[in-house]
Amino acid sequence: MPADARGDDVYQPQDDDGSIPPNDELDLENTLDERDLDDQMEEGYSPPERPLGVTKFGTTGAEERQGESLDQRLAQEVDDVEPPAGDGIGDLAEGEGEPQEGSTVEPRAGRLSGADDATGRENDVFAEDVGIDGGAASAEEAAVHVTDEEDIPQHRDS
Repeated sequence: MPADARGDDVYQPQDDDGSIPPNDELDLENTLDERDLDDQMEEGYSPPERPLGVTKFGTTGAEERQGESLDQRLAQEVDDVEPPAGDGIGDLAEGEGEPQEGSTVEPRAGRLSGADDATGRENDVFAEDVGIDGGAASAEEAAVHVTDEEDIPQHRDS
């Protein structure tokens, strides 16, 4: 190497004639797709929070040879829990959580579209229902309550 060589002269990339396709595949440690592809020795082991079976009968050789008695087995049994009475709608004596009288499901307003204004001015007050969209309603659309015209109080012009 000449004495006047610089760092730029030392490493020069080889000419690429395009015969070797580029390898865009990431190393296993740089992929975010699957955890199992990386080296499993790096992950470690987390033991359970509490020892399992240490307090149970039969953990020692002598207990295994002796065997577990029927009384010991029955003591480990857990009683079946009966569901509380009144788990349906309208059958609780206290009435807690029961539907109120006259409560019905209100009809859902669909997508709101700005009403066409004949004067050509921008209208941000009135909208019309153009039908229910396939997805969930936005917060504004969910806040809209549908009322019948006869329920709207009429104001007298004085």
